[in-house]
Amino acid sequence: MIRIGIIGYGTIGEDVAEAVRAGKAGDASVASVLVRDKRKYVEQGRNRPFDFIDDPDTFFLRDHDVVVECAGHEAVRMYGEAALRSGADLMVVSVGAFAEDGLLRRLVAKAAEAGRKIIVPSAAIGGLDRIAAGSVGPMEEVTLTTRKPPKAWYGTVIERQVDLAGLSEPYLAFEGAARDAAKRFPESVNVSAALSLAGIGFDATKVKVFADPTIEHNTHEIAAQGLFGRIRLEIRNTPSDRNPKTGYIVAMSVVKNIKDRTSPFVIGT
Repeated sequence: MIRIGIIGYGTIGEDVAEAVRAGKAGDASVASVLVRDKRKYVEQGRNRPFDFIDDPDTFFLRDHDVVVECAGHEAVRMYGEAALRSGADLMVVSVGAFAEDGLLRRLVAKAAEAGRKIIVPSAAIGGLDRIAAGSVGPMEEVTLTTRKPPKAWYGTVIERQVDLAGLSEPYLAFEGAARDAAKRFPESVNVSAALSLAGIGFDATKVKVFADPTIEHNTHEIAAQGLFGRIRLEIRNTPSDRNPKTGYIVAMSVVKNIKDRTSPFVIGT
């Protein structure tokens, strides 16, 4: 059985922990969860077969096989090296943190030194297997158009750009390179970073971001072409009831990756 450590117990972290506890991740168990203040989780701790820990040094001594980051860009910066140094593989949900080139280089170097891996799940996006395979040959273009309902943009910079409650038609909030999109929307457009890393990079991948009152699902439209041919893919994710910035599929993708580690049959890598 593989031992899982989770950084963060927000919507994604809790969903991952509960799915693992329910046996949906195969031969795996959650050993511990790193939180800012474990006193907030006293009640949950009584009913969970894992420990809430608020001391990073203690957390990274827990002999995890995989540490799953579910806590945002800053958590990747603060704990990425420590996770790899502890002897665990590192699964990164907040992949937009890698728009900072120096961070990606440091963590890749540390993973190589430790003999461990950095894993980026598909999370809210799809088609990364096709994009990554296509990038082996010349790839001419990769674009992403992200559309989310207005409620998904509260608490982001878009709320300062436009009256979200008063929108009656799609509002183009951003158009530019994926590197800028990932930095501008750290909680909402991690998909642009994953697509960039799979394909032609942060600066060549083009992104449009809309607040769209005509839709109910978080929607991502991918288009790419190259030697492999062409791909056009539309993904509609159901937003989480607890956090409309993300969708249920993010935790599902993490759980699928964990399950693959012990399964005798793996598809869709």
